[in-house]
Amino acid sequence: MSHRKQGYTSEISQRQWRRLKWLLPKRKGAGRPVELEMRAVVNAIFYLLVTGCQWRNLPREYPNPQSVYYHYRKWCLEGTWQRINRAMVFLERRRAGRFPRPSAAIVDSQSVKVSDMGGVSGYDGNKRIKGRKRHILVDTLGNLLDVVVSAANLSDRQGVKALLTKVERQIAVRLLKIWADKSYQGDLEVWLHEHCNIALEIVSAHEGQTGFAVQPRRWVVERAFAWLGKYRRLSKDYERDTLSSEGLIYAASIRTLLNRLVS
Repeated sequence: MSHRKQGYTSEISQRQWRRLKWLLPKRKGAGRPVELEMRAVVNAIFYLLVTGCQWRNLPREYPNPQSVYYHYRKWCLEGTWQRINRAMVFLERRRAGRFPRPSAAIVDSQSVKVSDMGGVSGYDGNKRIKGRKRHILVDTLGNLLDVVVSAANLSDRQGVKALLTKVERQIAVRLLKIWADKSYQGDLEVWLHEHCNIALEIVSAHEGQTGFAVQPRRWVVERAFAWLGKYRRLSKDYERDTLSSEGLIYAASIRTLLNRLVS
């Protein structure tokens, strides 16, 4: 029997940490030096994400939960999670032999229930869920390009407009085509053409189709939701505001990409 200290399965390896640490923000200016080990902070965030525990119930091996949450929230406010995810997507696309910025993408949304923490929420009449809606844009490999979390009553068409307003301009400029399901039908096609010069293609079931069938292109974004579903913290929205909700989705994407880039 080995008595060596065993790490949690949610923790990243030394090679993965070397790939990630250069993307974390560097401390600027004078002031008290940072005493926390940033790798331990990141591992604590991934532990919470994988296991679904509460911040105050993080294991004692990790730094103080308030300190971990401070850095997590700070990176949400500064856009650090979004920036790191974007860099990871570029690296993964290069590894796959693709151009870093995609020319085509798939969009979809997912409605989830919220906890009693309060904050923005609404009722999705189609899914009959009271909570929030996750609007995601993925490339043709299923990598997360960007995410917007809103009240569940925001329509899918409004959600994709918010996505393309938020996504990095260099990515949006190169996008030429977006695939979506029939819930995006309407004036969105005209808006995308006039404001973004992007063509919209609606993917729908074939005539006469009965039962379940995999739909072209759309299975990619459904698989992306399945990847996010492996993280228990994302089974429901437990965050007070949508910015923190988006941060956890970026973090889940980053950890998934790290596992692919550094096995």
